[in-house]
Amino acid sequence: MPEALQQSMKAIEIAAPGGPEVLRLTTLPRPEPADGELLVEVKAAGVNRPDVLQRKGGYPPPPGAPSTPGLEIAGVVRAKGNRTHRFKIGDEVAALVAGGGYAEYCVVAEANAMPVPRGLSLIEAGAVPETFMTVWTNVFERARLKRGETFLVHGGSSGIGTTAIMLASAFGAEVFVTAGSDEKCRRCESLGARRAINYRKADFAEELLRATEGRGVDVILDMVGGSYVEKNIRCAARDGRIVSIAFLQGSRVEIDLLPMMLKRLTLTGSTLRPRTVDEKASICRALENHVWPLIAEGKVKPQVFRTFPLGEAASAHALMESSEHIGKIVLIP
Repeated sequence: MPEALQQSMKAIEIAAPGGPEVLRLTTLPRPEPADGELLVEVKAAGVNRPDVLQRKGGYPPPPGAPSTPGLEIAGVVRAKGNRTHRFKIGDEVAALVAGGGYAEYCVVAEANAMPVPRGLSLIEAGAVPETFMTVWTNVFERARLKRGETFLVHGGSSGIGTTAIMLASAFGAEVFVTAGSDEKCRRCESLGARRAINYRKADFAEELLRATEGRGVDVILDMVGGSYVEKNIRCAARDGRIVSIAFLQGSRVEIDLLPMMLKRLTLTGSTLRPRTVDEKASICRALENHVWPLIAEGKVKPQVFRTFPLGEAASAHALMESSEHIGKIVLIP
């Protein structure tokens, strides 16, 4: 290990399950990379809804993962474990991690690290891995969205939502979104959505059926759950695919299975964090092959709403829970 590296680091700990105020800056020993791992000096760490759930005590890290929150980072490789070959010390990488991102240093499985896309700053790159991987695996792998199909994403102004709009548009889909204000709707349309529906003013299912002349939409990405599930089924097209990735309104619902059978719908869902290193690596390589060129060409760009110093992680979480942001929130160690 290079002697120039400090032996301790600043990191965020969750003092106890609770509100944003339980996030505290502390000092921890700097981690060391094991076989197949990289030590990355973190320059940016994306803030995501799973971090909020973990802070509240509802999403514990998988076995062996750090208790420090943070699932995506960008930074500089400072040390390497044995059996690493893709990156060298000094390389800039963006990476998905199982935890530990809210810190000055983070250990990363090399297979889950990606070169920073050409044209992005490290801050922008820190807003990419978790969000882009979630959209890719759910929209394009599980739901098999194709060119010419119609696509609905709820929470269109979120990090997931803005990413889904840009990627689906870039791959030739017709995009619809829901959002909670007229300002957010306009921003979603500027990113490529054909129509943004303010769910506070209109029934999105009725609006979508009207916009598609009763046909409905082919793919729906849902992070709301609750009352949205029945409406998703109502506005889905025949052979439609509905993918759940979160449930802000709750995970338990009662549905009528008859419309699902008559329309031949697929209801599915997934999580990213518990997957194996190899499973995540497969998604990383897909992004490098299919999405990195779009970023390099300027067709897709992560939307960073605001950055916070690492020590202000509580303020970053408070902003996320307010839902006033459009795009991603990023911590800067």
